[in-house]
Formats: sequence, structure tokens, C-alpha cells
Amino acid sequence: MKIKQFLILISLVLLTGKAHAQFGKNCELRQVKINLINPGLEYEMALGANTTFDIKAGIQVALDPLLPDVYREFGIFPAVAAQYRYYYNFEKRQRNRRQIYGNSANYIAPAAAVFFPSPRTIEDELVKGAFGYAGLVTGIQRSYDSSFNFSVDVGAAYYAGQFKGGIYPVANLSIGFIISEKRWCVGR
Repeated sequence: MKIKQFLILISLVLLTGKAHAQFGKNCELRQVKINLINPGLEYEMALGANTTFDIKAGIQVALDPLLPDVYREFGIFPAVAAQYRYYYNFEKRQRNRRQIYGNSANYIAPAAAVFFPSPRTIEDELVKGAFGYAGLVTGIQRSYDSSFNFSVDVGAAYYAGQFKGGIYPVANLSIGFIISEKRWCVGR
């Protein structure tokens, strides 16, 4: 699969839910976060009562599918990643008198990312060009009144680029702070 076709697939996966979204009461309307673990910025906006679109750009640790043993070494690459999150336990958290500020809940999400590594040599061959993945993750996000925020998700995705594509694990960790927000949640 060529990178152009891959990007079109990512766009379709992430935008399919937006057509059926309706504005709701649980999700924050929008929030901008700074990520300290994978340095970069993240923007999350509400699309429906329990859904958001999350996009982040920055430097990210990732698998390098071009290496002979993918799991032995990780790469650090500039990246853009996106998720269409469905938060499935806002109501349960509210019933248990837990806050949902900053979309503090558990979620499942189609996820996609594109990595932009600099040219590098792998097995005596110069490698150039972007690669990416599209898959499914499940995770949690918690935000606190101090603006501290973290999220972690895991799943599997199909990686594609200048190599034979394959399914590999995905794990994302974001630790940082909410630097701008527009609140629209209840049960706080």
C-alpha cells in the first residue's frame, strides 16, 4: 500500500463517526494539551455526547518496522497521530461521584499515525520516507484540577510504508498539562 493510499484510508477511518455525531453534555468542548513524555502538542475536541477527535504532533517513540527485529530497538521520530475516541464510562464515573473533567474516562478508538524519520541506514541500505499505521486502541485518560493530564492506550495496528506491511502492537503514553480549555461537562 502506497503512503498516499494509506493516508486516504486513515482519513476515512477517522472521519466516519463525525457524520453521525451530535453535540452532547459529557465531553469537554475542546482542550489543548502539552505532552512532556513525547514532546509536542495535542488538541482534543468534542464531536458528540461521548466522542472526541484527538490529534497530536510532536516527537514520538515508535517501533521501526524496517529493522530486522522490530521489537529490539525503538526509533524516535517526528509524528502526527490522531484518534476518534469513544468514551464509554462517563455515566458510571458520574454515578460513582468521580469527576469527568478533561474527559476523564476510558475509551476505545480507531487510531492512525504518520512518522517522518530522517534518512537512515538499515542493513547497509539508505532508507528514506514516511511510514505510518492505522488500527484500534483502548485506553484511559485522567485530568485533574491542577491541569495535570495523562492518557495511556494500547492496541494493534497495520503498519505500512517502504516495507512489507504488517500488524504490530501500538502503545501510547501522554503525560502533561492542559494549557487551554473550553469546558462543557457535567458531574464535576
